[in-house]
Amino acid sequence: MASYFVIPVFIAHQGCPHQCLFCNQHRITGSSSAAMTAALVEEEIRRWLARPRRNSAAVVQVAFYGGSFTGLPIELQQELLGAVQPFIRAGLVQEIRLSTRPDYIDGAIVDFLKKSQVRLVELGTQSLDDEVLEASGRGHTAGQSEEAVRCLRSRGLEVGIQLMIGLPGDTTAKALATVRRTIALAPDLVRIYPTLVIKGSPLAALYAQGRYFPLTMNRAVALAARMKGLFEQSGIVVARIGLQPAPSLEEGLLAGPYHPAFGELVLSRLLFKQARRVLAAAHNGQKKKLVIAATDESVFRGQGNRNITRLAGLGLLDEVEIVFDKNQPRQSVDLQAVL
Repeated sequence: MASYFVIPVFIAHQGCPHQCLFCNQHRITGSSSAAMTAALVEEEIRRWLARPRRNSAAVVQVAFYGGSFTGLPIELQQELLGAVQPFIRAGLVQEIRLSTRPDYIDGAIVDFLKKSQVRLVELGTQSLDDEVLEASGRGHTAGQSEEAVRCLRSRGLEVGIQLMIGLPGDTTAKALATVRRTIALAPDLVRIYPTLVIKGSPLAALYAQGRYFPLTMNRAVALAARMKGLFEQSGIVVARIGLQPAPSLEEGLLAGPYHPAFGELVLSRLLFKQARRVLAAAHNGQKKKLVIAATDESVFRGQGNRNITRLAGLGLLDEVEIVFDKNQPRQSVDLQAVL
């Protein structure tokens, strides 16, 4: 998988025709309400290009986050994408990524995006259940998301799908049905976000009235872990789980399963389940080594060494030595007999 150096450009709320119940993007991204311009895009690219990089061979990608890019006036889309072109021609930037609403995609706009060197379009699908979409005020249908994916694919663009768990009207069964429909679309990547109650969002009013109850942390982690497992079994990359931490997000948070390392909590759960499964299958009293990637040590241990404590409590670590090995692939476990 290619390594990326991502230059983020935030266009919070710009191009959005709807106020979704859960949304207050200025709080989520920490970006100002100033309208994005070509000059600001150029300034942001130059600022990021001046930063040191861990990997000099990484693909440099300009990513337009927030808002609905293809909902902007076409003249503004041309202006913003045009600001990136000199950097692409100079070899300083290799590609562009943007996010938008699925109902703001059609053949003409996709042709324009491809001509403008856009490689990946992420769709704010959120759910593929029409009842959940309606309850969340999304203003589009599951069918429109599926048609947008087909349209992008037919013209050779890569596709990302953003999903949310814990939306109004959602259930575990509906969330897993969304996963199955998403897998059928074969996107290049998926992002999974928990629904949070943010100050200034319509969802905050429902929460105050006792008409909306967010997922608990345990339920959110368990569901996200289950979804990630299903996607990865199907060969679909889960690029991110959980929102990017930001002071404005934390200050505006009213309720919901927020953790600055939510993704690590999910990975920790998945590693625990892998370890429990292999240990239980080979629980014969023989001395063994449970091998974990060295880079996964803190994730595997969990908060306060919780995973190891749980495995020990189940009697699964009797005669087992835990080894953290730099040669073990990440997010995997190996159980070896000790001769």
